[in-house]
Amino acid sequence: MSGKTITDMSVELDAVFDDIIAQGNDDELFASGYLRGHFDLVVARLTMSGVEDQSQFWPALHESVAASAHELNEADLALVNGMLARLQSHT
Repeated sequence: MSGKTITDMSVELDAVFDDIIAQGNDDELFASGYLRGHFDLVVARLTMSGVEDQSQFWPALHESVAASAHELNEADLALVNGMLARLQSHT
């Protein structure tokens, strides 16, 4: 673990989301927009519960995305999972 809190990580990834909005292609915009909702909900849920350990964030985000995977077709799910991996590589 890097020692970052969920709040620290959230601030860093907000900048990544902003860069994607400014420079991303249509697929990146779709995937980041879809993930942003899950991201914000997971951050809020964990921090409101007093959890700041980043090691608990990524499993919770993966679980959130997996629970709603039925909303997406295979191609869109692949885009979302690719974006999720990209975001995770920034932390």
